[in-house]
Amino acid sequence: MTTDILALGEPMVEFNQTGEGGGRSYLQGFGGDTSNAAIAAARQGASVGYLSAVGDDVYGRMLRDLWEREGVEHGGVATNPQGFTAVYFVNHDAKGHHFSFFRRGSAASQMRPQDLSREKIAQAKVLHLSGISAAISDSACDTCFAAVEMAKEAGVQVSFDTNLRLKLWPLARARAVMRELIRQCDICLPSFEDISAISGLEDPDALADFCLQLGAKTVALKLGAEGALMDDGRRRFRLAPHPCKPVDATGAGDTFGGALLARLVAGDDLQAAARYATAAAALSTEGYGAVEPIPHSEQVRAALAA
Repeated sequence: MTTDILALGEPMVEFNQTGEGGGRSYLQGFGGDTSNAAIAAARQGASVGYLSAVGDDVYGRMLRDLWEREGVEHGGVATNPQGFTAVYFVNHDAKGHHFSFFRRGSAASQMRPQDLSREKIAQAKVLHLSGISAAISDSACDTCFAAVEMAKEAGVQVSFDTNLRLKLWPLARARAVMRELIRQCDICLPSFEDISAISGLEDPDALADFCLQLGAKTVALKLGAEGALMDDGRRRFRLAPHPCKPVDATGAGDTFGGALLARLVAGDDLQAAARYATAAAALSTEGYGAVEPIPHSEQVRAALAA
C-alpha cells in the first residue's frame, strides 16, 4: 500500500512548563521533530508512516497509542529492550522556550541501516527526515543516509528539515552531514538560524540560493515572525506569517513541514501549499506542547477563509 509520507527519526515524550503553579506545573505531551511532522501531515489528511525505535517502557507504549489515535502507521517502529524512549522538558521565559533533553542511548539512537524496511521506503511518495534524525548517533546518521539511498533508488522524493541542535554534535560535523543531505534532498525545509549557521550567510535570498546550489530542488526557508521564503527552482516568493496569538512555538516548524508535504502530495502547487502550511504553523503556536495544538485540516481551512 502506498504511503504519502514516511518519516524517520526520534520520537519523544514531552513535559511542557505551563504558567500555573509558579512555573512548577508541566503538561505531558509528545514531541520529536519528525514524529510531530508526521502527525501534522496525518491531521491534514495524508497517509503517513513512521520509522524509528522506542524502548520497552511506558513512554514507548504511550507513543504507539498516540500514533494509533492519529492514524500514523508504526509497523516500522521497533521496540528495543536495550534502549529507552527519550523524554524532554520545555521551559518558558521572556526570551522564549528552552529545551532540556534526556536522550543519550535512547532506542532511536541505536537505529541501524539493517533495521530499515526497504519495502516501506519504496512504497512512500516522500521520505522525511531531519538534522536531529542524523545527529542523535553515528548509527542513526548511517541509517539516514541508507534510507535516502533506498528512497532515491525507488524514485521516492526526499524531504529534509535541518533542525540544527549543537548540543548533539559539533558544528563542523553538522555542516558536513547537512550539506550532503541537502545535496541529496528534493525538498529542503531549513530555518533561518540553522542554515545561516551551516552556510555562514545571513541574507534570506542567499540562504535559499545556497540550498539550491547544493542540489535541493525546492526550498522552504522558515523565517519565524517574518514568514517564509519559497523557491522551487523556477520562481521565488515570500509569504507573510499568518495572524495568531502565540503562547508556545514548540513544534511550529515541524507543523509547517508536515502540512506543506501533505498539501504537496495532495496536488497543491507550492504557493497554495505554503500558504496552507503557514496558517497551520501559526495555529499550532496558540496552545502548549508540540503535538496537542497541531490543527486539523478543517481548522486550517477555516483560518484561511477568515
